[in-house]
Amino acid sequence: MLTVSIDEIKGWDRFYRANFINSLSGFKSASLISTVSPDGKTNVAIFSNIVHIGADPALIGFVNRPKEAAPHTLSNIERTGVYTINLVDKYMAEKAHLSSAKYEEGISEFDALQIDIDFLPEWKAPLVKDAVCSYGLKVAEIIPISLNGTYFVIGAIQWVKVNKSIMCDDGFLALQEVETICSLGIDAYYTTALVNRWEYAKPFKKAESIDAVPKLQQPTR
Repeated sequence: MLTVSIDEIKGWDRFYRANFINSLSGFKSASLISTVSPDGKTNVAIFSNIVHIGADPALIGFVNRPKEAAPHTLSNIERTGVYTINLVDKYMAEKAHLSSAKYEEGISEFDALQIDIDFLPEWKAPLVKDAVCSYGLKVAEIIPISLNGTYFVIGAIQWVKVNKSIMCDDGFLALQEVETICSLGIDAYYTTALVNRWEYAKPFKKAESIDAVPKLQQPTR
């Protein structure tokens, strides 16, 4: 095993250092966030730092880079108050990666990368038509992070559009069944495989496995 200090890491080549630090946090979900400007210009970009914050209320957060580096997504969210997060499968991985390129304002990645677009009635922000799951969010809070000029954006879920074939009878989404992608570092993408599902952990109690096979059950009302 190698042990290195932060002073040593700071002395590395910037690209080597960036790859190393970006890989440290492990595999992360890779999703497309889609927005629209007030004058109707659509935007879609890949994000790999999306996190669950809470289920009730249903909140999801993500980190937006400094505005000078990635202005369009955050600007659209600030001005319209809504956006969409879309989970994509391995067949969309290349286009998803290419959406990280710095297109000029006014050029839609939907058009440039030929990503099929969709809309829901009464919802301003677009969806990725071929996503296996999409959900719409209304911005709840934007927290500036002074340490590095980034922003933590918290959204409240307003609706979910999901492929019913991945819904288990307890509400769990078996995303591995549709080969959604995750990312490592800044340029590597993977599909996933289930190791196991275990029941809720309790002290001194052996965990029992939970069935992770979708059964097309509707949620209990």
